[in-house]
Formats: sequence, C-alpha cells, structure tokens
Amino acid sequence: MDQEQLIRQIMAEVMTSLGKDSVTFQKKSPAAGNGIGRDQYPLGEKMPEKVKSATGKVLSDFSLERVKNGELTAEDFRIAPETLEMQAQVADSVDRQNLARNMRRAAELIAVPDDRLLGVYNALRPYRSTKTELYGIADELEQKYHCTVNAAFIREAADVYEKRGRLKAE
Repeated sequence: MDQEQLIRQIMAEVMTSLGKDSVTFQKKSPAAGNGIGRDQYPLGEKMPEKVKSATGKVLSDFSLERVKNGELTAEDFRIAPETLEMQAQVADSVDRQNLARNMRRAAELIAVPDDRLLGVYNALRPYRSTKTELYGIADELEQKYHCTVNAAFIREAADVYEKRGRLKAE
C-alpha cells in the first residue's frame, strides 16, 4: 500500500469514527445545567462545529487534500480536552459514569507529553515502582500538568499495589 492509499484509509477511519459509535444510548435528559446529552450524540453529526482538535481545528477543517498539502499535521489530529468533556457529559447523561470518568482522565492527560505518558504507563506496571515513586509521579502530574483526577488514580493504584504486594522493593 502506498503512502497516499494509507493516508486515505486513515482519514476514512477517522472521519467514520467521529460520526458513529457502536454504543446504544438509552433516552435520558442531559446533565444538569447546559450540559451535552444524548440528544446531541453523535457529536460529529449533530454539533460538528463544536468538535475540535487540540490545535483548534473543527471537523470541516479536515480533508485528505489538506493532509496531502501539509496543511494538517499529526498534532492537528489530537483531540481537544473540551471535546472529551462533551463526550463525558453525553456518557453522564445516559448513566455511563465509568466511561465519563475515563473521558475526563483522558482530557487531563492531553497536556502530558507522549513520552512522559509512556513512562507513567511503564511505572504503573506491577513491580516496576515503589510506593514513593508512584506518589512522586502523582505529585508531578498534579503540580506540573494539573492532572488532579489522574494523580488521585495513581495514588489509589499505589495503595492497592501495596496491599496486594505488587510494588518494587524500596
């Protein structure tokens, strides 16, 4: 497969996934206030002007031609935290709180560089880190990147690892 075919395939998959999802939602009103709810889902079809990338591009800014011309970069394909929050609100509106929490954790992590995320992931594997090291990672995420939800998650993981004997020896 040549590069142009690969780009076409990737673009088609991205555009398809933005407008559709295999999740079936039950009818329920939106979250309290001016939240996004089931009736606005899928966002890519019902509110495409609000679905943005981390660089501020909206769905209509994406085309194969712009990729080929170099007008779009890999950074343009990263989702904006606000878009993930809208997805979380949809999940909340249909009683999918676990999914909503995951979307909010993901939204926080957009600020963290990819190489650091990989380091955090590796540190969270059993027997890779001490409790002190995991708490240090949590502090870093909270203070440097404002990832309060993820920091709490890592501290909780450290405590669970301690109870289950899955920490690296100090």
